[in-house]
Amino acid sequence: MSLSGSIGSPSKESEASGNSSVAGSEPSLPRDFSTLSLFSSGSATSQDEQFSCVGHAEHSLSCMKKYLQAGKLCDIVLIAGKNGRRVSAHRLVLSAASEYFSTLFTGSLSNDKDREITLGDIDGDVLQALVNYCYTGTIEIREDNVETLLATACLMLLHEVVEACSRFLGHQLDPSNCLGIAIFAEHQSCISLLNEANAYTNQHFMQVISNQEFFQLNVNQMCTLLSSDDLNVFCEEQVFHALMSWIQFHPAVRKKHIGTLMALVKLPFLSPAFLADQVEPAISSDLSCLKLIMEAMKWHLLPERRLQMACSRTRPRKGTIGRLMIVGGMDSNKGATTIESYDPRSDTWTVAQQMSGRRLQFGIALMSNKLLVVGGRDGLKTLNTMECLDLESGIWSQLSPMNTHRHGLGVAVLGGSLYAVGGHDGWSYLNTVERWDPERRSWQYVAPMQIQRCSAGVAVLKDRLYVVGGRDGASCLRTVECYDPYTNKWALAAPLARRKGCVGVATANGYLYVMGGQDAPANNPTTSRFDCVERYDPSTDTWTTVSNLSSKRDAIACTQFGDKLYSVGGYDGNTYLKNVEAYDPITNDWIALTPLNTGRAGACAIAVSNQSS
Repeated sequence: MSLSGSIGSPSKESEASGNSSVAGSEPSLPRDFSTLSLFSSGSATSQDEQFSCVGHAEHSLSCMKKYLQAGKLCDIVLIAGKNGRRVSAHRLVLSAASEYFSTLFTGSLSNDKDREITLGDIDGDVLQALVNYCYTGTIEIREDNVETLLATACLMLLHEVVEACSRFLGHQLDPSNCLGIAIFAEHQSCISLLNEANAYTNQHFMQVISNQEFFQLNVNQMCTLLSSDDLNVFCEEQVFHALMSWIQFHPAVRKKHIGTLMALVKLPFLSPAFLADQVEPAISSDLSCLKLIMEAMKWHLLPERRLQMACSRTRPRKGTIGRLMIVGGMDSNKGATTIESYDPRSDTWTVAQQMSGRRLQFGIALMSNKLLVVGGRDGLKTLNTMECLDLESGIWSQLSPMNTHRHGLGVAVLGGSLYAVGGHDGWSYLNTVERWDPERRSWQYVAPMQIQRCSAGVAVLKDRLYVVGGRDGASCLRTVECYDPYTNKWALAAPLARRKGCVGVATANGYLYVMGGQDAPANNPTTSRFDCVERYDPSTDTWTTVSNLSSKRDAIACTQFGDKLYSVGGYDGNTYLKNVEAYDPITNDWIALTPLNTGRAGACAIAVSNQSS
């Protein structure tokens, strides 16, 4: 069927006849389209559609850029204060891209009649590049423009450009320029770049101090650098030498600041010999420095007063305290054979070594760069063997075995000898104690404890060997015994507040700390775990309670590491834990740290100094 006219275009005939039908032909379509229906009357669902044009925003900005290039519709001219360069633009585009321009053009002090605005102390080329960025979202960052570009982008609140410039500078960090980049970042309030530059400086401190930038630092910048506990130094002597080299670079001006700067060196962690031979001759002419030396000497001479002497100088730098090693323990595979190592600077755990085989309920000690692993069980039988890991070579070797097979024993070094205390021989609970002489490489019995005990805590405090709690077969114990190696006698000390076995013990600042534990009956070992921590003062023979652990558990690995006590792993009755917490004796607070890679209970902890690594 043919139509006499197209839609919207009536034929001449129909126009002439006033839209009436022509005889002998089909009637034309009505001109009133409101009478037409474009959809099925039987449709039960809506066919509404939200249309989105892909690339619409990009196309619009591209058109705006063409108008900019052609100089059309521009309503503002920006004039660079440094060289007078004139840059045309559209207010709307700049305001949409930058909070700075938005405030400039729409704020209460803005004037729409202003056709030109001068921007003081801004480079014309950088201004043009940033205006182009507002239209394109792209900008070229080069070594010769990045500093000016970042500073101007900061002013104009172009945050994405600031971050891009910060990343660019971050990739250029080097020991020769990291201090300058940090100072620049601080001046521009670029926190992410400042943190990255400071972290790089800390990590590469020993290379940084040999570069010219280090010697150009002013006294305030030097104070900031020395205040960091994250400096990657092997020992505090390196910090002292770095400071003295900075002073000697310009002694006439810098010597007057020696008291202020020396207060940022942690003199208590320098040996008495180093203090006497090198520090005192170099700084003794300054009275405030002499007071610092006296403070350091008291730290060495009066360890029982360290809690009272605590200050920023008695908190060691993270790089100087070495590493924490966690050895073996029970895990979900019925015995961990890995040794994990903790780096306090990065707060990370890595697998450092493998044990020579499965060993549970053993003891460990560190002697002359050797890690000694004593007794325990291999899963089938109780052992009397002792193995030695050379921390430098990573090689395991066998040493002379104990006289008695023991698991659940306690091990500690006292007076240069290794003691193995109590435990279980596979048949009965033990009160016997053996001592290993590293020169003779032989074991000898010393006086036995008064009470048989297994899974007790063992630690050395003030030239005495302490044995805390444990189990005697029938129940857990609250008794505490103290061994005097000079008299070869054991004596009872004040008991714990409650019965505890499988406790963690460690010493710090002249006190003995006992952490967690259990008081479970032998027929129900999954009950009665503790989160409490007790502290023993040998001068008064008394126990007090300090801040609790974060959760109840036993079989915790504990040791002092740096100026804090670490509690690692344990068992809560259901799970072998990865938890790692550090206790600050000064603040009486626990803080959570990065957890272990492998949950484990009954592991052993040892702090390895840099000198032993």
